Amino acid sequence: MSIGNAPDGNSPEDDRPSLPEDDRPSIGRTLRDARVAANLTVEEVSDSTRVRIPIVLAIEEDDFSRCGGDVYARGHVRTLARAVGLDPAALVEQYDAEHGGRPAPTSAAPMFEAERIRPERRRPNWTAAMVAAIVVVIGFVGFTLFGQGDTGAENMADAPAAVRSPSQAPKPAPSKPAPVPSESAIAAVPQDKVTVKLTAVDDKSWISAKARNGKLLFDGLLQKGDSKTFQDDERLDLILGNAGAIELFVNGKKVEDEFAPGQVERLTYTKGDPQVG
Repeated sequence: MSIGNAPDGNSPEDDRPSLPEDDRPSIGRTLRDARVAANLTVEEVSDSTRVRIPIVLAIEEDDFSRCGGDVYARGHVRTLARAVGLDPAALVEQYDAEHGGRPAPTSAAPMFEAERIRPERRRPNWTAAMVAAIVVVIGFVGFTLFGQGDTGAENMADAPAAVRSPSQAPKPAPSKPAPVPSESAIAAVPQDKVTVKLTAVDDKSWISAKARNGKLLFDGLLQKGDSKTFQDDERLDLILGNAGAIELFVNGKKVEDEFAPGQVERLTYTKGDPQVG
């Protein structure tokens, strides 16, 4: 009997459990190997896909926590796969298999719960309070002036015409003060620049804004009711994570495109009339 063999002549290795059938590499490993094979750097992939470098690196390490939820994670995987020459459908299918399958459509709010953002205390809108105070003061002054003018006119009507002096002649009513412009009005914008104003009207939304030279102007969450204004000499590139919640003004004109809640939109605007790039 040889040492290391079972009495029946079979090797002990025959009793070992077989390897799992799904031994394919992870999504991050597949994307990283494809990027290296395509001779691309992380910076080049980030510039071509507009996915931030930290998120690209995290996905290549199979860390999808920075994507902001399954919807954005699938979108990033699909975008990165196309950039390095892979089939995006196969990687998205693998992501669904490893993360519990594709969920049923939900509203935009649950997608942002994965970010675990602590609710921020809304700061008082001092500008609106000042405008309201000015309107109240102007109204009070106008009421006082009109009231005095009416009383003087009644007294002059009761007095004899012979005792009226020139100084007691009825004075013309003061003109009404000009209305205080609303803070929400869109001021005239420079014609030699491109100006974009974003307001989260219906819900919060993640947005990203870049200037023509690639400089990142903003990348973060816009809470409901908040606004951001961006300006550049030539061009502005935008990514709207929840486009349906955003009210958009470009070069002083409202953009009437109807975006669905939860829809991710990539937009480019230049000087003149708004036009989607």
